[in-house]
Amino acid sequence: MIDHHYQCIVPDHHYQCIVSLFKMVLITGGVFTMGTDDPGISQDGEGPARKTHIKQFYMDTYEVANAEFERFVRATSHSTEAEIFGDSFVFEGLLSDKVKSTITQAVAAAPWWLPVKGASWKHPEGPDSNITKRMDHPVVHVSWQNAVAYCTWAGKRLPTEAEWEYACRGGLENRIFPWGNKLQPKGQHYMNIWQGDFPHHNTADDGYASTAPVTAFPANGYGLFNMVGNAWEWTSDWWTVHHTTDELENPIGPPSGTDKVKKGGSYMCHKSYCYRYRCAARSQNTPDSSASNLGFRCAADVLPDYLR
Repeated sequence: MIDHHYQCIVPDHHYQCIVSLFKMVLITGGVFTMGTDDPGISQDGEGPARKTHIKQFYMDTYEVANAEFERFVRATSHSTEAEIFGDSFVFEGLLSDKVKSTITQAVAAAPWWLPVKGASWKHPEGPDSNITKRMDHPVVHVSWQNAVAYCTWAGKRLPTEAEWEYACRGGLENRIFPWGNKLQPKGQHYMNIWQGDFPHHNTADDGYASTAPVTAFPANGYGLFNMVGNAWEWTSDWWTVHHTTDELENPIGPPSGTDKVKKGGSYMCHKSYCYRYRCAARSQNTPDSSASNLGFRCAADVLPDYLR
């Protein structure tokens, strides 16, 4: 594990130190079964299962949090695409009545998604919201390009889909979740997803109706937090639903495409419509897309001995 520094943030007018998101875990290389022959959502290209070799790499312990993204923005004056476009998608149930009254359109196939003017990483639910008390929550409303820019600034990169899935599984073979096959081991919540009747009522039995702190819930076998639930995470791969059963060595996905792969699901996922809070699950967005449940974490290569 490498940990470059600690950073103090000031939520709610009192000092609280959180571990910097430069903290990474060394993921030892190995062989695992990527994908599944028992897909939860077959059209997503979760199968077939294929033996995959992964070389060692570093993975961020946590999703990139607002505190770290703010540090990046201050250092680089980076503007996210949500800020440049002037709007981003937000789940209707999180919006104030004032913001809702200004919206005249929605996503036809998913009417709970609304384009909100002024929504961005600094204002997750629109201009009347802020992140003052959410500095340790995952940054959201970041596009693939924004995620790449952050990772580059930090001397890192986005993980490949194969690396991400290998890391998600935490050393377990052919298990549904990072901790095993039970949704709630010993009746405890291990991730932040939707409980109740989607999209009408979220009981928030796991403690969170929206994002949770990046340190919430137990880590998996590799010491990684929130690999499923909380916020979707970008990967470097272009999207395809066509895979072979061939044995693979450090796959990096297709050479081109229109969408990028995202993994892990989010606080909005529910089995009735989005059973994607599984290690094998996957989805996609265009590289310029942003939303109130879409974030990322970084990976990094292990330098050869002669460069250390």
